[in-house]
Amino acid sequence: MIAAGVSLHHFFHSSTWYVTRNLSLLLVLVFWVATVYWVFKDARRRIEDPLLVWVSTALGLVPFIGPLVYMLFRPPEYLEDVRERELEIRAMEKRLGGRDMHCPVCRAEIEEDFLLCPVCTTKLRQSCVTCSRPLEALWQICPYCETPIDQDDETELAERKPPPRRQRSG
Repeated sequence: MIAAGVSLHHFFHSSTWYVTRNLSLLLVLVFWVATVYWVFKDARRRIEDPLLVWVSTALGLVPFIGPLVYMLFRPPEYLEDVRERELEIRAMEKRLGGRDMHCPVCRAEIEEDFLLCPVCTTKLRQSCVTCSRPLEALWQICPYCETPIDQDDETELAERKPPPRRQRSG
């Protein structure tokens, strides 16, 4: 029994034990620094407020427990994913909410208040003679300035023809 104690004493005072202990401590230190760095990088990708990023990093400095607590309470999504989803939602709302209007002649995309198609110059709507705002085809009166719409202009708009196509020279 004494021989076992003496051999343990010799092992713990040998250079092999010192090298193993120091390498283990170095490995634990490197792992701890790596977890703090990971918390910092992950918090920057998930949290918009710089102060909260630094608070999260400070929490990550608590050895091994801090990163675990951060993982439990961190935001579930990356900021980039949130922004991308918001852009997709806005695009869908624009597609679904707004009428996709196209020129009846050239099918170019037009906006609701265009009087002429910017591509083929087809007259799309008439404008009010008083306030010059675009009018819908079925309106009998301008809703902006209460000016009656002349029906002759309306029939002219309904009978519009596309502009003649350009002739190729050569």
